[in-house]
Amino acid sequence: IRQRCPQANGLESIAPLVRSGEEISDPIPATIKGIIPAWISGSFLRNGPGKFEFGQDRYTHWFDGMALMHRFHISEGSVTYSSRFLRSDSYVQNSEKNRIVVSEFGTVATPDPCKNIFARFFSRFQSPKATDNANVNFVKYKGDYYVSTETNYMRRVDPQSLETKEKVDWSQYIAVNSATAHPHYDPEGATYNMGNSYNKNGFFYNIIRVPPTDENAATEETANLTGAKVICSIRAAEPRKPSYYHSFVMSENYIVFIEQPIKLDLLKFMLYKIQGKSFNKIMSWEPQYGTIFHLVNRHTGKVLRYRAAPMFTLHQINAFEDSGFLVMDMCCGDDGEVIGEFTLENLRRCSGEEVDKFYNSLCRNLPRRYVLPLTVDEQTPLDQNLVTLHNYKATAKKTNPGEVYMTHEELHNDELLQYGGLEFPQINYDQYNGRSYRYFYSCGFGHVFSDSLLKMDLHTKELKVWRYPGLYPSEPVFVASPKATEEDDGVVLSVIITPRKDKSTFLLILDAKNFTELGRAEVPVNIPSGTHGAFYKMG
Repeated sequence: IRQRCPQANGLESIAPLVRSGEEISDPIPATIKGIIPAWISGSFLRNGPGKFEFGQDRYTHWFDGMALMHRFHISEGSVTYSSRFLRSDSYVQNSEKNRIVVSEFGTVATPDPCKNIFARFFSRFQSPKATDNANVNFVKYKGDYYVSTETNYMRRVDPQSLETKEKVDWSQYIAVNSATAHPHYDPEGATYNMGNSYNKNGFFYNIIRVPPTDENAATEETANLTGAKVICSIRAAEPRKPSYYHSFVMSENYIVFIEQPIKLDLLKFMLYKIQGKSFNKIMSWEPQYGTIFHLVNRHTGKVLRYRAAPMFTLHQINAFEDSGFLVMDMCCGDDGEVIGEFTLENLRRCSGEEVDKFYNSLCRNLPRRYVLPLTVDEQTPLDQNLVTLHNYKATAKKTNPGEVYMTHEELHNDELLQYGGLEFPQINYDQYNGRSYRYFYSCGFGHVFSDSLLKMDLHTKELKVWRYPGLYPSEPVFVASPKATEEDDGVVLSVIITPRKDKSTFLLILDAKNFTELGRAEVPVNIPSGTHGAFYKMG
């Protein structure tokens, strides 16, 4: 893929996009250019790393920054902006000591200089507590909003004031010690997620279901995950080297977990605290293991396995069932070395040759479709393509009893390569997740951070593009218009930041159909580059 993508030349520095942000707790009005449709009523919530130092201590990796939450509140054509740092235990303890005292993904906290040498030495042997710096996403359980990362901790937050509420530990409710920041929601209001567990029997990937809000229960002002249960546990193929995963796929009746060859070395994990190494050092790309798709029936917990060539995926687009097949779309790359590379040193390189070199070394992610036959048994013939539906180019062949090998269809044409591939895909989730669909929205990566917004038509593989030099958009979030009759009736929201001019951020509102600008809401603040977000509907 990398060879087919144009090489960058003369990229600008994006260092200003990874500077610490500031907190604006009282909402400020935005300046409106163009039109903000009056029907949009709610808050666009964004999360991401927003503070990269305490006192003299500096974080190493972009993922380490303290969570900074943003709220663009949209009502009757006007917009206000506010932001708050998440008051996680990590943030509070670091602030009190004015240094980094809690280890993060890529930064190990140094022992307390006030302790004597023996106490400092022995503190190396205490297993580090997981961080509650929930800087990845806004998620919903039982009607409550939480901010989430990939450890066992989440924080409940007030979506209006952005006030930090109580800390929630998944392991208090269910036998897992982590959960992803990308849950799925079903039409009944239940939330599904995945988390890891390990015990004497091995390492397991667990699919979790949190039930909908109980209509009869008294409304409590506390976090509540009661009723959460594991609906399926999948044993890791390599018990000492489980796979890293960031999200999973859900259709109407199935969940697919992708065991990819980005491996976590558990022995290194035990040693890394003693040696003072950061967590990103225990992840490695090991393509010899290939990729395993675990298809789980949501109702029975039954599991089928499929194999594919080595690839990595962070974000799935959608999945749906079609005439005895499961069609699965996601953003994929062929080289999983990338995750450890997003150090602040790399992101803050000067413009020109240094940035070009870093960008050109990164893998380009592209949309792919896999098609899984749902009825494979002893009678299924070997070595013939089981994907009999004529509108799909992906293949699936039974190679051995109990084993199906798949190849993918590319969900794009060469035009996409000009935009550097794509990531952060979003769809009309409420109406089309788990169903046959036509459109998705995403970020194009002609730079290290996204520098375009893309709308893909899956029927024609044609792109619509929003791209302007020096402007860097966030993940596009689709909001359906109240009288929508078609899949793309609505708007796409994205926060646009720039390294070229101080305090020149704006919320962009695109017409989702023709992908042209309706309006923007400008705010005189610097927002650091973020991760994910959600639209919180009012009323």
